[in-house]
Amino acid sequence: MATFKAIRIDKADKGTTAALTQFDEADLMDGDVTVRVEWSTVNYKDGLAVTGKAPVVRRFPMIAGIDFAGTVEQSSHPHWKAGDQVICTGWGMGETHLGAYAEKARVKGDWLVALPGGLSARDAMAIGTAGFTAMLAVMALEKQGLSPNSGPMVVTGAAGGVGSVATAVLSKLGYHVIASTGRLSETDYLKSLGAAEVIDRNELSGPAKLLAKERWAGGVDSVGSTTLANLLSMTKYGGAIAACGLAAGMDLPSSVAPFILRGVCLLGIDSVMCPLASRKAAWERLARDLDRSKLSEITHEISLDQVFDVAAQILGGQVRGRIVVKIL
Repeated sequence: MATFKAIRIDKADKGTTAALTQFDEADLMDGDVTVRVEWSTVNYKDGLAVTGKAPVVRRFPMIAGIDFAGTVEQSSHPHWKAGDQVICTGWGMGETHLGAYAEKARVKGDWLVALPGGLSARDAMAIGTAGFTAMLAVMALEKQGLSPNSGPMVVTGAAGGVGSVATAVLSKLGYHVIASTGRLSETDYLKSLGAAEVIDRNELSGPAKLLAKERWAGGVDSVGSTTLANLLSMTKYGGAIAACGLAAGMDLPSSVAPFILRGVCLLGIDSVMCPLASRKAAWERLARDLDRSKLSEITHEISLDQVFDVAAQILGGQVRGRIVVKIL
């Protein structure tokens, strides 16, 4: 195809514009692998890019979308050949490199991960960056020495993409999961994913004490700001919190008290530039440790032209779980 459907973002006098349009294959950026994109997803960052609510996009024109799964069409990379099924997440796609909301993508072969056995391309995007990030967080907590015997795990933003996958994975691994959400109407949903307790996010929204009563051994936080500060103040001696999001803000109004008086660790999780070895390990773990039936409960499917509405909804906290986008 000389042209293909894509969601294109352009610079405007005030902010940006986004539209579903035809994109010329000749205008794809350099890369040694061309992929027929079959599935994508909508993450929080995608919502920011498509709506223009934050300056995520740093090159124009841009094809939005930070994740895709599809089939290799052409490759000059030694590790990939036509017909290979691959996953690509992060690496600046949808920000500095033309992204996933398109019927074709051209990327560096070193960015790709083989679709693990047992996962379909749709499954991979039901997981997406959100679920991949959740697994990186779980792996970091395990590396820190935490296990189900250490005590409860808290998950914030639990009804969202990262939180839903983190809740499902941690519960399958045997942890007592405390799910924090601003939508208590989602209690049944969160318990169906394996949450043992569901708490109102307001319990974590006030100014953090230097040290509060110990409530959990660790957790996965996608919220940041005061919520993360409260999590740290309530973490048990020797525990750890994996931080991977900023839905409430980039600030951290905390103190050194949890670190120097309880030996608490704050683990930073980055999924964008994560090394390839860690990516492969995380995807293999997801294929093994994420209950596929729960993944189905988490997931809702949309078409490419519905991305615009869902992008606004995800920023408004109105999206439960994961969204998959059918491209082809």
